[in-house]
Amino acid sequence: MAVSWTNALIALGSALLGALLVMLVAHLVVRVLKRRWRPASALADAARTPFRVLLLVLAVHGWVLGVRPRTESDATVWWDAAALGFRVVSIGVGAWLICVVLLFLEDLTLGRARTDVKDNRVARRVRTQVLLVRRLTVVAVVVVAIGAILFNFPGVRALGASVLASAGLISVVGALAAQSTLANVFAGIQIAFNDAIKVDDALIVEGEWGWVEEITLSYVVVKLWDERRMILPSTYFISTPFQNWTRKSSELMGAVELDVDWRLDTRRLREALPPIMEDAGELWDGRVAHFQLTDAVDGYIHVRILVTAVDAPTLYDLRCHVRERVVEWVRTEDPAGLPRLRLQHEGPPPQLG
Repeated sequence: MAVSWTNALIALGSALLGALLVMLVAHLVVRVLKRRWRPASALADAARTPFRVLLLVLAVHGWVLGVRPRTESDATVWWDAAALGFRVVSIGVGAWLICVVLLFLEDLTLGRARTDVKDNRVARRVRTQVLLVRRLTVVAVVVVAIGAILFNFPGVRALGASVLASAGLISVVGALAAQSTLANVFAGIQIAFNDAIKVDDALIVEGEWGWVEEITLSYVVVKLWDERRMILPSTYFISTPFQNWTRKSSELMGAVELDVDWRLDTRRLREALPPIMEDAGELWDGRVAHFQLTDAVDGYIHVRILVTAVDAPTLYDLRCHVRERVVEWVRTEDPAGLPRLRLQHEGPPPQLG
């Protein structure tokens, strides 16, 4: 039975008109929804293109199925091919729309997790988890979409049945071949949810100090203090000891240590410490500023000053400030305390011969 092109064009127009009506209804729903939920407008902007493309593809796909000849002929092969093509495209566009919506909802969580405040431990943990979930979302949607597309081809179904028949052997071989990769992936997932490290955590790894810049499913990027990047596999952080200075809070305590002469007036230096800390301004958080004399050997006394700051970079600047001011104080206020190397001469050496 031949296709009546007049009826076919009318059916196509009706399908496109139906798609247009659905777009209008969705537009009205968004206008009502955004009065009660502010992100609705941004979600509509992000999903507008894939949503409209999906409606058009579904409309044309339905039209192709509706006008396809019922009797088998050479023409039906082309109609079947067109229907298959639109089915594949609709799956791809549907996956695109799902990714856009899910990523938008995850971005809302990222927007609430502010890391530009002093006490941002919870925000950094949420940010780390959401960033990894974003990657898992994209991978999962893409894999499901590819699987749905492939199973539209009869040959792939037969291949899938034969593969499943030997799944035991393949799983063993695949596990051995991808052992390292899978270990890193599972380690990345474990890192995201066990709170061992988070984005922007201050770490000491391999004797280097830096911040966690990026966490992926397979590796972690640590930005070192001198702008270098150290890239470590995810398994490193579940099998190797490392220091996390900001796991529970960003507040830290540090020490300023000096070797000075025994003649230093330690009482005067202790009294000079409060003005030095006040001059530090916002570098010092006001919690601890403690003067200690911790050792006295080999002609020197060892002075330690404990100070605290809101985070690791601020603590480093504070320690430099205190060290500079203490050295200046000793040099100008109590020069007798400057370190000296003493030699004792006990007379001429004995004559030989």
